[in-house]
Amino acid sequence: MIYCSYIMELQQRLCPSRFRFGVFQVFKERSTEMGDIKVRGKKEDEDEKAEVEIWNYVFGHVKIAVVKCAIELGIADAIDKHGSPMTLSQLTTTLKCQPSRLYRIMRFLVHYQIFKEEPITKDSIGFALTPLSRRLSRHGERSMAAMILLQSSPVTLAPWHSLSARVLDSGNSPFETAHGKDVWSYAEENSGHSKLIDEAMACDARVAVRAIIEGCPQVFDGIKSLVDVGGGNGTALSMLVKAFPWIHGIDFDLPRVVAVAPKVDGIEYVGGDMFECVPKADAAFFMWVLHDWGDEECIQILKKCREAIPQDKGKVIIVESVLEEDENDKLEFVGLMLDMVMMTHTNKGKERTLKEWTYVLGQAGFTRIDVKPIHAVQSVIEAYI
Repeated sequence: MIYCSYIMELQQRLCPSRFRFGVFQVFKERSTEMGDIKVRGKKEDEDEKAEVEIWNYVFGHVKIAVVKCAIELGIADAIDKHGSPMTLSQLTTTLKCQPSRLYRIMRFLVHYQIFKEEPITKDSIGFALTPLSRRLSRHGERSMAAMILLQSSPVTLAPWHSLSARVLDSGNSPFETAHGKDVWSYAEENSGHSKLIDEAMACDARVAVRAIIEGCPQVFDGIKSLVDVGGGNGTALSMLVKAFPWIHGIDFDLPRVVAVAPKVDGIEYVGGDMFECVPKADAAFFMWVLHDWGDEECIQILKKCREAIPQDKGKVIIVESVLEEDENDKLEFVGLMLDMVMMTHTNKGKERTLKEWTYVLGQAGFTRIDVKPIHAVQSVIEAYI
């Protein structure tokens, strides 16, 4: 106690103005100074991070352009067919590319770990596939090449220039502004773009349906017939029928779509309009269809489905994104990006939260829903009458 008194007296003599409120004032001021340093340090860290991050937005288009280039050149396919890493000389010969330009493309792709370098001999380095570049192969089971080619096509990119106008105005979608008609009318008149859409949906289906089969096969227990509404070329349905051979599948889409769909045993192909009538089945199946439409249109479609399924045991199976804050969901950002895609390419389409899905389904006459997460961007929503 005597020692503390001595210290306090000494501090008061040396610095009377700072000791006005005793030793605790000194501690307080020092704590405040440390707090200020931490705040300044945090702000400096944020500024430093921003200085780097802003360049990802300045040149954000470059990465997708180079990846598209890699798909079009067939780099991943060439290495996969070769069966081992390829030197620049081998790639140049196989792809018939200009060596120095191909090198610059590969240097970029290696930097972003899309491809990797591996030693072939003591004096030579080859380019090898990674799990990511395997998804750029046009023929791989987990290929996303078709989706990338669709999203990076001139037709798909043009509407993004009108996104701000879309936010300011409630008029036509940016797609209509860019191309003079909605995405479905445009696809009907442009077979090339229609093919891009079908192939992109098919490549996603191969990933998502596999996740459904592996993650929640019980969804299809007791179902003898299944109508895939907006089933496109039938990729999703063919996988389901193969996995669950007791199911009779019905691929239901616009007549022009089902007319060119590859024919598969166990699947019936029916052309029509889902706003008017849906073929009868034990269950109706949707994958990335309802997000293209506003609430009123979804309710109308779902009411047609309710009429098509048995009242006692029928159900609707919806494979779509469910926007929820989940720190453990590594694909959450994809749902938010898809929502921007819907705003840009459709008139009223959007990704929905669980509350929004509950509202739409409730208005269509469904009283109970069950949501199952899968190892994919989408979740599986089961809706019962």
